Amino acid sequence: MKFINTGIGGLILIEPRVHNDHRGFFLESYSAKTFAEAGIDCVFVQDNHSKSTAKGVIRGLHFQTAPYEQSKLVRVIRGAIFDVAVDLRPESPTYGQWKGFELTERNFNMLFIPKGFAHGFCTLEENTEIVYKVDNPYSPNHDTGIIWNDPALAIDWPVDEPVLSDKDRNLGRLEPKKN
Repeated sequence: MKFINTGIGGLILIEPRVHNDHRGFFLESYSAKTFAEAGIDCVFVQDNHSKSTAKGVIRGLHFQTAPYEQSKLVRVIRGAIFDVAVDLRPESPTYGQWKGFELTERNFNMLFIPKGFAHGFCTLEENTEIVYKVDNPYSPNHDTGIIWNDPALAIDWPVDEPVLSDKDRNLGRLEPKKN
């Protein structure tokens, strides 16, 4: 596996080694030992699977508050997404900055998103499915987010009129960094 620094501390793009032949492919999508050697030593406690039937669905930008913050390992198993992570760590020099990555079933790339980030994605194809691991269970009382089109973030989404849930349509804006 290749672990690629994204320019925002702790946010890592992962390129697995894919073995293709006439039968299909094989890849190792996770190894605790390999990830720990790359500095990712969280213990994943839950796997999630999401399917979006339409192109242009945005889910997010979601995060959980203390003490239920989550690190995530995101992978597309069908279709394609534009995956976005926003740094919300108050002590971080990159607070409020975002990075976007195209994750597809064809490029096999994964994204590790550490605690302290908001996460969201936009589907680039119909019937897109993602799976992701988290290191803290879902807690509805700690679940929150930031509106997808917050002008303070100015995320360059690949869609102007996304398909949104009521929850995502009504999320708040990024709080300014406190000094």
